[in-house]
Amino acid sequence: MEEIGTLYLIILPIVIGAGILEALWLQRTRHEGYDWKSWACSLGDLAGRRVLGLIPYALAAPYLAWAYDHRLFTLSLDSAWSVVVLFVGLEFFYYWYHRTSHTVRWFWMSHQVHHSPNQLALAAAYRLGWFGRFTGTALFFTPLVLLGFTPTVVLSALFLNLIYQFWLHADWIPRLGWVEYVLNTPSSHRVHHARNPEYLDANYGGVLIVFDRLFGTYIAERKEVPCDYGTVTPDVSSRNPFFLNFMPWVGLFKDVRSARSLAEAWMYVFGAPGWRPGGEGLTTVDIRRKAGLATTRAAQPVMT
Repeated sequence: MEEIGTLYLIILPIVIGAGILEALWLQRTRHEGYDWKSWACSLGDLAGRRVLGLIPYALAAPYLAWAYDHRLFTLSLDSAWSVVVLFVGLEFFYYWYHRTSHTVRWFWMSHQVHHSPNQLALAAAYRLGWFGRFTGTALFFTPLVLLGFTPTVVLSALFLNLIYQFWLHADWIPRLGWVEYVLNTPSSHRVHHARNPEYLDANYGGVLIVFDRLFGTYIAERKEVPCDYGTVTPDVSSRNPFFLNFMPWVGLFKDVRSARSLAEAWMYVFGAPGWRPGGEGLTTVDIRRKAGLATTRAAQPVMT
């Protein structure tokens, strides 16, 4: 994993510096200014994640080593086709990891930290939460290791995928025409971070947006519906990284403790975020129904 660590140390000052430059520019050019407390929270989250990064990844994802020991083939990046397989495969599994992170509470516990900012900016890109690696997120990419790519190659490719997504958190970049049909763009990602009922649970792609179109989760940004950023639970808008990372788990523990049956306990952990017995919760289906919107949708065309 040394390659990932070296790449991380090279990229880290670049993304932090870009976030600061954007913050200074937004502070001068926007009437509402810039949320520096939110920026500090993102930086604190990043620092905490670096501390936890000292724990060997093998302790958090031992199945990666097991999968490589039982691989079907041995693949390297010495040909164009293997690079394409890695890229498309990673995009496919990233889509399902990301979608599951929004639709299963267990994974949402760590992912919601990334969605907590109420102002979308570049600094939000490195607010990723502290406990993702311990919830089993690497499990989604294990098929690539079983196929024959080394865990280091797969995790390095995932890291590069996340680096691409850094620029997607700039809410001042306009829609990009035909590019919106193929790639994940700032416009698509603004929708992903929005808590408007019209936009919830959409646009899960990493570099590509094609799997959202294929599986019916693409929603285009609409001029008449400005994005309202943050989570649907206002209490998660804190700017304290400790609160953001630990309180969701405290809430989960309280819910499980209050469960009246094993079925309820299961749903609290693995049901949709916001699930409550009797349908009185804050799941996406509940929110869309209360807003008078359809609870299912098909892929939508690009709005220009």
